[in-house]
Amino acid sequence: MTTIAPDARMVDAQRTYPPHAAVVSWLFFDWAAQPYFTLITTFVFAPYFATSIAPNPAAGQSLWAFAMAAAGLAIALLSPVLGAIADASGRRKPWIAGFGAVLVLASCTLWIGRPGDHAIIPLLLTAVALASVGAEFATVFNNAMMPTLVPPERIGRLSGTGWATGYVGGIVSLIIVLGLLAANPETGRTLLGLTPLFGLDPVSHQGDRIVGPLTGIWFVIFVTPLFLFTPDYPAKRPLRDALHEGLSELKRSIKGLPKQKSLAAFLLANMIYTDGLVSLFAFGGIYAAGTFGWHTIQIGTFGIMLAITGAFGAWLGGKLDDRLGPQRVIAGSLLLLLLSVAAILLVDKDSVLFVKVTPPQAGAPLFSSAAERAYLVLGCLIGAAGGPLQAASRTLLIRLAPKDRIAQYFGLFALTGKVTSFTGPLLIGMITAATASQKAGMAVLVVFFVAGLGLLMRVRD
Repeated sequence: MTTIAPDARMVDAQRTYPPHAAVVSWLFFDWAAQPYFTLITTFVFAPYFATSIAPNPAAGQSLWAFAMAAAGLAIALLSPVLGAIADASGRRKPWIAGFGAVLVLASCTLWIGRPGDHAIIPLLLTAVALASVGAEFATVFNNAMMPTLVPPERIGRLSGTGWATGYVGGIVSLIIVLGLLAANPETGRTLLGLTPLFGLDPVSHQGDRIVGPLTGIWFVIFVTPLFLFTPDYPAKRPLRDALHEGLSELKRSIKGLPKQKSLAAFLLANMIYTDGLVSLFAFGGIYAAGTFGWHTIQIGTFGIMLAITGAFGAWLGGKLDDRLGPQRVIAGSLLLLLLSVAAILLVDKDSVLFVKVTPPQAGAPLFSSAAERAYLVLGCLIGAAGGPLQAASRTLLIRLAPKDRIAQYFGLFALTGKVTSFTGPLLIGMITAATASQKAGMAVLVVFFVAGLGLLMRVRD
């Protein structure tokens, strides 16, 4: 007797999906995790480390780059293995909880980073690397829950809304830090003109250091709805059996990639352009601190503006994803990123696109120079492109990957996003160290976006 397999669309039509509260609770993971990327790796702690803890900004940029490279290598090696095990075992939430705990504990450790204390640098960089590992691994398993939450035709909107929710969470956390906690060491006042809460000392940069514990507490509070209201996959088999089966499936999947040309081309493209994007976000604040002498208030305000455009871009990108397809959204985002980065390299404190301008003056209003305003505009364009690029990338993976091995392929997705993620920071660190020029180090990012766009053209959705 011949068995006829049901059409995939019929299966999707018959599948039941969880209630709206479960979807909203899942969205809060992005809100919960975003402060790590916004406060620690981009706009507050990373620039603070480079300008106040490290011997000088160039040395700080290279040291931070080496720590991010080490974390990226660990994530690249382990994420596909863990994803394969999770597919075989069925459960997602225990992995999110375990790696979330690593993120929380490592982030809280950053409080000890006192200005000028060079002896504490190895411990701080270790903590940052561990926090990065925790955040990225938790994200792998959170992403793998997406196909069970909404029908396929709404995946793009779900992904875009998730990224937008994360950006809004980053905005709110930045406003809290800049308006209530971090003060200018010269004036002792926050961006809102207030004395820092809890008696935080501006001179010892306690307002910058508090972002570590704040990130940990924030994650615990806002990830809780996911565990309460979003259903997990049912358990399939014990961990030992899942380990054996997961590794076997991973081996078969990797061997089969050459036959899946579009999927392989996409994973390779993702590997390259994600490396460039992560490096751009990681070093944008450090670059601004070294170029314009910005401190926490200026960098944080810039971060709020960038996050607002990122939230809007991710939301709009999600709608365009469902209408035009994720590949077109990714290509458009890469073009905008490429043009913006090339323009940023032509902006210095006393010139904009080869035109001489008046450099920033001490005591002048916030972002009063033409060069600073140009950097703001270009940064906002980068934010508007970065959100839809990341959101559309995970929806394209869902379209290309086998549905019964989605966590494994999100592990491979994280692998390609991280296997060479040490390359961007490493190249930036090496070129910056060799030339003592932050601009020379950042110029390497143009190559990543050009190569990623070229490979994307070979993908057939």
